[in-house]
Amino acid sequence: MVKLKIKKMNNKFLLSIVLIVGFTLNTFSQANILNAKKPEEIGVKTEAQLALDNDKPLEYGYVDDRDILFSKMTWEKIVLDERANFPLYYPVDTNNIGSERRSLYHVLIKAVRDGKIKNIYDDSYFTAKRTLKDLADITTKVDTLGIGYDQFNAEGFVDPEYITTTRIEAYDIKAYLIKGLWYFDKRQGELKYRLLGIAPAAPDVNFINSNDEANKVPNALFWVFYPEAREVLHEAKSFNNKNSAMPISFDHLLNSRRFNGYMYKEENVYGDREVKEYVADNALMQLLESDRIKEKIRNFEQDMWSY
Repeated sequence: MVKLKIKKMNNKFLLSIVLIVGFTLNTFSQANILNAKKPEEIGVKTEAQLALDNDKPLEYGYVDDRDILFSKMTWEKIVLDERANFPLYYPVDTNNIGSERRSLYHVLIKAVRDGKIKNIYDDSYFTAKRTLKDLADITTKVDTLGIGYDQFNAEGFVDPEYITTTRIEAYDIKAYLIKGLWYFDKRQGELKYRLLGIAPAAPDVNFINSNDEANKVPNALFWVFYPEAREVLHEAKSFNNKNSAMPISFDHLLNSRRFNGYMYKEENVYGDREVKEYVADNALMQLLESDRIKEKIRNFEQDMWSY
């Protein structure tokens, strides 16, 4: 009798898993693509699908300060030239692609302009806020051609055709900077990571077309407090190269650390100085120092279980 009950429970458990997976596939795949009778119907959900679509980002569990045995704040750089980080970079050209696929920069900048992300900051400490005007100033450059200056000197005005406008777009983003806290939860007995801030980084818009490598160093355009952006990043999906029927939300991708980055700064007594400030002009040694910081954090968890 006990075996029969256990078998029934196992069957119900397996059935629930199948239903959840099936619902997830239907939720994340492009809606109505197999039932559409014309292109306009692709991506349009039915009323039943909208009623069942109650998908929200996974809530963070509450962590009391007394439960944190050890913590270390770190800053990492995610370079978009690396293949593992391509889901954060592409697509950069949106002219010939569906509206459901956008790069992370497009998602962030649109959410900021639409007011879905209400606050953006100057730095990773989230002390000074930036306005939309500040954002426009650092992402847009308006210049006048030489012939425009000649026209102004001769006629006192400049035709619009002689005025050029350059904007930072998704293909100009070279890296993302992220700030997060590694902490050891003594209640659960494991090392965890909580993402706190993210910033797209691009060269200065005034030197975006410069051939000088010194002018191509990416700098943070603005910082976003990550918990405030989770709803937006959960709704936006990145491309899943292994299964296009199941795109991954940017929130899932970042929280699960499905990217390759290196630590360029850690919380320290020297005013949180960067690695390049005390390991200068040696890229290899800077990478080794980044690995040393990572190993120092990882070894703390290992040492907790050494007897």
